[in-house]
Amino acid sequence: MSHTLYETKTPRVQRCELAVPGSRPEMFEKALKSGVDFIFLDLEDAVAPDDKIQARKNIIQAINDLDWKSHGVTLSVRINGLDTQYMVRDVVDLVEQAGHKIDTLLIPKVGVYADVYMVEAMLSQLEMQQGLKNRIGVEALIETALGMANVEDIARRGTAGRLEALHFGVADYAASNRARTTNIGGLNPDYPGDQWHAAISRMTVACRAFGLRPIDGPFGDIQDPEGYKQAARRAAALGCEGKWAIHPTQIALANEVFTPPTAEVDKAKRILTALKEAAAQGKGAASLDGRLIDAASERMANNIVKMAEAIAAKSK
Repeated sequence: MSHTLYETKTPRVQRCELAVPGSRPEMFEKALKSGVDFIFLDLEDAVAPDDKIQARKNIIQAINDLDWKSHGVTLSVRINGLDTQYMVRDVVDLVEQAGHKIDTLLIPKVGVYADVYMVEAMLSQLEMQQGLKNRIGVEALIETALGMANVEDIARRGTAGRLEALHFGVADYAASNRARTTNIGGLNPDYPGDQWHAAISRMTVACRAFGLRPIDGPFGDIQDPEGYKQAARRAAALGCEGKWAIHPTQIALANEVFTPPTAEVDKAKRILTALKEAAAQGKGAASLDGRLIDAASERMANNIVKMAEAIAAKSK
């Protein structure tokens, strides 16, 4: 093992992240009671330009009026892009008026680490100004060719600041690359496999190398639950911790995929027990169910057990 090691910076249960448009305040309380791990109230793509200012007001009121913590929800807000006229007031108004209840800000279309640093610097100033005791985290959407070209640098330099997670924004990523696709997050039948595999894998490796959480983005066809689950399974297989939901019906699907099955958790615990017994006998490896298990097996088993324990703790 290298002497350079980045542990997970801010562990959070993030099996599913529900996107809720800031221009639809009637959806806020329903989202709060949906049983989802994470919610991001959206000021960006889901809000029309003429509705941006009112959406910001709606979100600030909802953050202050609703009891997010008692429902076990981690609360995030997706601000507008750094290239827009709305971003500065998004950050300032949110932190000044509701910063004490915000867990993270989600930055869209991050292309270089300087994009993250700008928001971090604003947050540091505003937290001091407001005397906030909570530290607001930052998450970044990797959804452009530039962002993916710089994803390792963004993750590496983000370890020194507030960056907690990277999200794969498949729709804008497809547009940025001029990729031909059939629907948001879906597969193109002309491609022999999964055209998003390389991008999600690259982002996930960058996250795991530098202690960030990798999260898969949206699946656009809410009438195709099996397609959603297949996309979620592919992301989970690559190491993602969760996936977005753009409709409440997708929450249970994500929770199912990203919650380790009982049989898998039980086997992981048996692996840990078998290796502990082998170690007591001076052995570095053991046999379980006719298969060799060793230190690498122990690390994989620990990942499963720890995730199951975190989910169980959150459910309580």
